[in-house]
Amino acid sequence: MQSLSQYATLIFDCDGVLLDSNAVKTRAFGEVTERYGMEISSAFVDYHVRNGGVSRYQKFRYLFSDLLRRQPHVQETEQLLQAYADKVREGLLTCAVADGLAELRQVTAPSGWLVASGGDQQELRQIFQMRELTAYFDHGIHGSPTPKNQILQDALSIGKIQLPALFIGDSRFDHVCAKQAGLDFVFVYRWSEFPEWQEYCRRESVASFEDISALLRAMGPL
Repeated sequence: MQSLSQYATLIFDCDGVLLDSNAVKTRAFGEVTERYGMEISSAFVDYHVRNGGVSRYQKFRYLFSDLLRRQPHVQETEQLLQAYADKVREGLLTCAVADGLAELRQVTAPSGWLVASGGDQQELRQIFQMRELTAYFDHGIHGSPTPKNQILQDALSIGKIQLPALFIGDSRFDHVCAKQAGLDFVFVYRWSEFPEWQEYCRRESVASFEDISALLRAMGPL
C-alpha cells in the first residue's frame, strides 16, 4: 500500500469514520421500531449492526419483508424515515468529529476527497455544512438513497474518482464496495460497530488503524 500523498482520490465513509455517529443511529433505529414490539425492534437493531454501511432505505425494507412479513401501510415507511431522521439529527450535530482531518487534507492537498456513505445524502450535506466540514470534500458528499456501491461506480465513470484511490471505512460492506470498485481500502476501528472486525481484517488482509490520526501517522508522506 502506498503513502497517503500518492493517492489521487480519498473516499470516506461517514458514520464511524468522520463522525462518531454509529451509536446515535443504532439507538434511533431501536427507538423508532419499538412500536412493533421489543422482539422485532431487537432483531432489527441486530440486522442494522450486522449490516453497517447499508442505507436506512434498505434496512426499513428488510423490516417489513423479513421481520414483519407484510407490506407497509400507506405512508408507514415515510413516517419511519422521518421519525428516524428527527432522532438522529441532534446526535449528528453534536457527536465527535474525527481528529486529524485538517492535517490529512494538508498532506493530501493534490488529492480529490469525497464522501460515500449509507447515510441520507440531503441530511449529510446539511450536517456537513452546519459543522463546517463541506469544504474538505471537493469531489462531493454522496449518500442514500443511491447505494454505496453505485455511488462509487458512478463517481468512477465520470472521473470524480481517479486511481489510485483509497477508501477509508469501518464496516464489512465498505470493504466489499471498495473491492468491487477496484479501490485500496483501510479499516478504522475506534468507532466501528462491526464486532468481528479483527478476524475479518486478518482473514481479508485488510490494514486497520484506530482512527484517521493513526492512519495519518502510519501512512503519511515518506
